[in-house]
Amino acid sequence: MNTTVPKEPLDARDRPARLTVGVVGAGRVGPALAAALQLAGHRPVAVSGVSDASRRRAATLLPDVPVVTPAEVLARAELVLLTVPDDALPGLVEGLAETGAVRPGQLLVHTSGRYGARVLDPALRAGALPLALHPAMTFTGSSVDVQRLAGCSFGVTAPEELRLAAEALVIEMGGEPEWIAEESRPLYHAALALGANHLVTLVAESMELLAKAGVTAPDRMLGPLLGAALDNALRSGDAALTGPVA
Repeated sequence: MNTTVPKEPLDARDRPARLTVGVVGAGRVGPALAAALQLAGHRPVAVSGVSDASRRRAATLLPDVPVVTPAEVLARAELVLLTVPDDALPGLVEGLAETGAVRPGQLLVHTSGRYGARVLDPALRAGALPLALHPAMTFTGSSVDVQRLAGCSFGVTAPEELRLAAEALVIEMGGEPEWIAEESRPLYHAALALGANHLVTLVAESMELLAKAGVTAPDRMLGPLLGAALDNALRSGDAALTGPVA
């Protein structure tokens, strides 16, 4: 049992409008989201990170916020962002719940596209309030990410009674909430992975073929064409096809 964790529960009805925020996993996503919440008036109080790179990111985006253990992050924060790789998330949640780090009434947010709120069930049984908030964008690990959150869609999954709270947090970060049912989460994740990864592959192959054809700046040639094609596809779907495949 983690003796540093306060035993008194956090009553959601008594919680102040502005929350103390903690980050478990200072990769590219967590510090940016915490910085966005800070701009909305919330107060980052703790972050955990193992690698030198994660500590540098935390120092850049969350200056003066102490780097502590995951258990200590939960001890200090009312809202905790679990921003670890997908494969590490279930084990992390189970470990935090089993060691008593989770407090009743604590908002526990993960940012994985793969999982809905159900992966947080061990923490739910400990009294936490589970939210899945997935920003549908890529992150650089720099301050530009905070700006790019403006208008970014978030896949939101949560118990129905927490839906408004989840959507409000997304809006505070500058994002647009998109409700995803728990059972639709795998399909949602597959769709995003398919679009993003195949796009990168197709662009790379096109640039390689143009280079073989003698084009000195494939990126400059493809930029306007691909930008227009993507815009047309998002607006018109298959009707945007041109040329031999139309």
